[in-house]
Amino acid sequence: MPSSLMIDFIISLDGYAAADGWPGFWGMEGPEYLAWLDGDAEKQHTSLMGATTYRLMSGFARQMPDDPGFAWLAGMPKVVFSSTLRPPLSWDNTELVEGDAVAAVRDMKRDGTRPLRTLGSLSLCRSLLEAGLVDRFRVVVFPVITGATGRERIFDAYPDVTLDLVESRTFDGRLQLLEYVPTVLDGPPPSGGGDAS
Repeated sequence: MPSSLMIDFIISLDGYAAADGWPGFWGMEGPEYLAWLDGDAEKQHTSLMGATTYRLMSGFARQMPDDPGFAWLAGMPKVVFSSTLRPPLSWDNTELVEGDAVAAVRDMKRDGTRPLRTLGSLSLCRSLLEAGLVDRFRVVVFPVITGATGRERIFDAYPDVTLDLVESRTFDGRLQLLEYVPTVLDGPPPSGGGDAS
């Protein structure tokens, strides 16, 4: 059975991955959400990332080796796609793939036994979605709008995609998890009587 691939983002309500001057998780992570992140079900996968995310996350891991989140990330298998990084990579359990990411992930899905999940890496996620390799698309929406300070707009340059909701839940009375099956479109669907404008 082939491995599944999930794109996994945390986002502000207006679609940013981060915001200047705000703390991690926009300062809104609560005990229920953190316990879910720490659960076994969230650790049984291989993380896929690009070079920018690798540099950022491995730097955090070096600075905070005793942080439980980075400790479990260090212990799990990770694959980084980059033409600029050189082996050996310093972060434990990380494999470097220097070739085409889409072709490599297609092979990993066909031959793998562990689920695959992205970590950040906006352009990598977009490429994998465009190639039709993504089985699930999950976001955890944080109830903030960071129009003045937001950076890394997640969905810019994405194709049109329809999303069928397969799971949802609320953490700590404020964070909303939404998990979808995505379908990439060649263009807008035929009119069904409604108007998106």
